[in-house]
Amino acid sequence: MNDRPAHTKLSPVASTKLSPVVQAPDSTRAQRRVALLTDVHGNLPAFIAVLADVDAQNVDAIWFLGDLVGYGAQPDECVKLAAERCDLCLAGNHDLGVLDRIDIGDFSPTAAKAALWTRENSTTETLDFLGSLSPSKIGGPIGLYHASPRDPIWEYVLSAMQAEACMDLMPDRVGAIGHSHVALRFTRSDGQVLSEQVRGGSVLDMSQGDWLVNPGSVGQPRDGDPRAAWMLVDVDSWTGEWRRVEYPIDDAAQAIVDAGLPRSLGERLYLGQ
Repeated sequence: MNDRPAHTKLSPVASTKLSPVVQAPDSTRAQRRVALLTDVHGNLPAFIAVLADVDAQNVDAIWFLGDLVGYGAQPDECVKLAAERCDLCLAGNHDLGVLDRIDIGDFSPTAAKAALWTRENSTTETLDFLGSLSPSKIGGPIGLYHASPRDPIWEYVLSAMQAEACMDLMPDRVGAIGHSHVALRFTRSDGQVLSEQVRGGSVLDMSQGDWLVNPGSVGQPRDGDPRAAWMLVDVDSWTGEWRRVEYPIDDAAQAIVDAGLPRSLGERLYLGQ
């Protein structure tokens, strides 16, 4: 289930009350083994489990592609952990909805309830941190976008046709996106675009062609695998590894119930949907 009905219209930049593209700091160029994380959505147990797996892989940097909050019951803890551990963070549509920078009337009813709850129950420090973020960054070895290069806030890139249009706009050969909560890769070579849902444990050679990759969601996977997802990219060898991590779903689901959020938000975690 997406946050709002399927659409083709791209969101106007002005409606976000911020610039959607920010130049990444030059320091990203020196970071070679990079952990790509996205869509934690207030799921602290999943975030902790993924970071433990990241730590075991000897990475140089952690880049987060947006949506620290929304749906889950521990926004403050997730934002604090991201501020401590992530070298770079983007804003996602749920982060912006909590900040009232986009209209949560466009969200599904459950997503809107969760956004309002998060807005009312987050600390000033959490909201200030989210308010400092933008939904895309370019200038490093990988272009980073919450949703897509065409619309970094809203577009769900799920087809080869969409991916090719995004590749045409990307200044970088390789781009990374989140938002759909599905682990995916799109590859263009010799004018053909291949799209594929990627299983955990897959390692792919990214050294040739144009690539748009999605690590899958840390906190609310929607690809049928309930395990938390992330991706390890080595920008020296240009290899990409999609990883999945078990975590205590019971704890995340119970936190949702205890917070008074819709029970369905916890139930879907068991299904990976």
